[in-house]
This record gives sequence, C-alpha cells and structure tokens, in this order.
Amino acid sequence: MYLSVILDLCDKRPVAYANSDRNDNSLVLTTFEKAIKRNPKASPILHSDRGCQYTSKEFRKKIVTAGMTRSMSRVAHCIDNGPMEGFWGIMKRKMYYGHQFRTKEELLIMIKGYMICYSTKRVQRNLKIMPPMEYHKMISPQTSARSELE
Repeated sequence: MYLSVILDLCDKRPVAYANSDRNDNSLVLTTFEKAIKRNPKASPILHSDRGCQYTSKEFRKKIVTAGMTRSMSRVAHCIDNGPMEGFWGIMKRKMYYGHQFRTKEELLIMIKGYMICYSTKRVQRNLKIMPPMEYHKMISPQTSARSELE
C-alpha cells in the first residue's frame, strides 16, 4: 500500500492524505484534490520531490489551474522535501515499526488515527508547544480549514 500526504509547512498539519495499492498519478492527484477541497482559497507553493507523478503534465495542469506555484529542488538537493521526509520518519517510528498489521483495513485505521493524533495532540516545539491544529487555529482564526482528515 502507498500513502500520499500533503503538509502545510507553516503549521505542520497534514492538509490531506490518500492511499492506494499503486504509486501512480491517481494517488497524487487524489491527495491534491482533497487538499484543494479543504482549502479552496489557498494559493501556496507546493514543494515536492522529482517523482514522475509530480512532474507529469496532468499534475502541472492541476497546479496551474489552482493558481499555485510548483517547487522542486534540483537533483541531489532535496532541501525542499526535508520536512516531508521528517514527517515520514516520525510516522514510521510511532506507528509502523514494531507493529504487525494483519489486514489492510487494520493499517488504514491506524493511519487515520495517527493523522488525527499528529494533528490534534502531538505538540511541536517550533509551534509554541502546540499541536498543529491548535497552532493553525491561533494563526488563522478566520479560515474554515477542516480539523478532521478523511
């Protein structure tokens, strides 16, 4: 199973995520569409790696249509993708390593629980010792970003 996540780098919250049995354009496009649906007025810079899903014409068209800017580091200079790599490392340590999942459904339930916990309970030093959603609400009280991830 493959998991795609989009993080907000300002408040470190997962904006959207999707899973699939295949690591293809559809997985990335689904995640992107969920992020747009939750944050229709956002026009951020979207940082990604140089994976074929992010360099595809279809993804580029979605970025342009949404009024966003795409950002990719040069080859062998992955600084833009560092926060995402950090997120994956924390997620693996907290919920994956040392666990055995008997079914795909069991894994999906664990992922959903982790995303909610990460967003609403896991305090972060660089967010004034607040969890991402609490920090987000403090800095953007007028936004209507949904706190629950689907």
